[in-house]
Amino acid sequence: MKELLGMKKHNHWRSGLLILGATVLLAGGGAAGTGIGMPRAEVDAATSVTQLSYPAGTVTTAANNRVPLADRLIAPASAVIAYTTGNPAVAKVNEKGVLLPVAPGRTTITVKAFTDEGASSMSLPVVVTAAKPLAGKATYASRRVNAGGRTFTVHTVTVPKGTPVTAGLASRQVGSAQSLTAIAAAYRADTAINGTFFEAYNGTPDPYGNVISNGIPAHIGNTGTTVGFRWDGTAVMDTLRLGIAGSVANEKGPRSWYAYFLNRTPVSDTTATLFTPARGSRIGFAAEKAIIVRSGAVVRIARGENAAIPADGFVIVFAGKESGQADRFQVGAKVDYTFTYRNDAGKELDWSDVHTAIGAGPRLVKDGKIAVDPAAEGFKDPKILTGGGARSGIAILKNGSVMLATVPGATMKQWALIMQQLGAAQAMNLDGGASSGLLTGGKTVTTPGRALSNALVFGANLKW
Repeated sequence: MKELLGMKKHNHWRSGLLILGATVLLAGGGAAGTGIGMPRAEVDAATSVTQLSYPAGTVTTAANNRVPLADRLIAPASAVIAYTTGNPAVAKVNEKGVLLPVAPGRTTITVKAFTDEGASSMSLPVVVTAAKPLAGKATYASRRVNAGGRTFTVHTVTVPKGTPVTAGLASRQVGSAQSLTAIAAAYRADTAINGTFFEAYNGTPDPYGNVISNGIPAHIGNTGTTVGFRWDGTAVMDTLRLGIAGSVANEKGPRSWYAYFLNRTPVSDTTATLFTPARGSRIGFAAEKAIIVRSGAVVRIARGENAAIPADGFVIVFAGKESGQADRFQVGAKVDYTFTYRNDAGKELDWSDVHTAIGAGPRLVKDGKIAVDPAAEGFKDPKILTGGGARSGIAILKNGSVMLATVPGATMKQWALIMQQLGAAQAMNLDGGASSGLLTGGKTVTTPGRALSNALVFGANLKW
């Protein structure tokens, strides 16, 4: 059995899934329940009643369909939940409880709930079937568009609403670079477009924008606009600003902590950065102070070390003016964190059901109207503010489909006019210049001039 990624409080995540029903009540070393085909449940330790249930005896899903298991899991609000997969060659499950099919077959997911009153576990059978055919296919077109007194040749790919999509990371981790074709091949994508801006010239090729993968933030950028994809197949755009709020409980009592970067190499002497397994096996540099957490508890505090990131945990790095936060942690202390979702005005956003997101910008079209204000979104580069260049972008059409587009050269105002002419209800800019790239159906229609850090990838049989 392979333990997956560590544990999160159940009330940190909200989701939603359709299956059928069974409930298990667990108390004082015994188990009871009703219902045919009810999942097997056990109590590891309990001093009072603990409820853990899932509304199905078996989860059946196609190989190209992820399942947010946590959406229907019933557990105490204070419970810490851990997931274990029996056969990772059939399916895996991440810390947010998202089931990631790998290949047709059968396996079992074990769900464990830990509270102050005790612990309980439940085994949930999983059946993965062959990938199901999609209702529609992506369509490519080369279009000539008149905008701002000029004629532009625009390459577009229209992707039907609900087409499987995920964030494609170079080498499947944050901070690497690969060709667009290599990223698409690694994820078995039919269609791919370059994603957020990244460090293309000096040092580690870290992204600059937000990245959410399989329901979990993998990078925080907090400028510009972010496009997100929900479990119901719809897409959304907003000025997403992610935050990290943590807690630590040790012999001195509970304390709070925070970080403002995620999976990113520090660029100054002062930092508070969280590193998760999405970063890879190590943080990538010698950290002043690194808090190493496994299964929700501090196992070691490292100094001046390129710390390894546990597969079942995370590493918090504090340096410079933030180094004092490290004093709140001791070996054995219980550590947890959650992500906050707000817009640039500080208003809370409900992105709890967004499984995939890429942040770049600026916004081009909002509700069918031109909406270009890069300076207000935090951009300072003249190439974005006033200059022209090769552009990539993504639009949400009125029918819910997504349109990916590239153009050889345009200013942001021209790019917005082009997107509006192409029927965008919502649209935003992606990374451009030498990064601009688009492929579909095995053909590259816009070839990037360099390796990329990330992409948005779509397909009928994606490899999660």
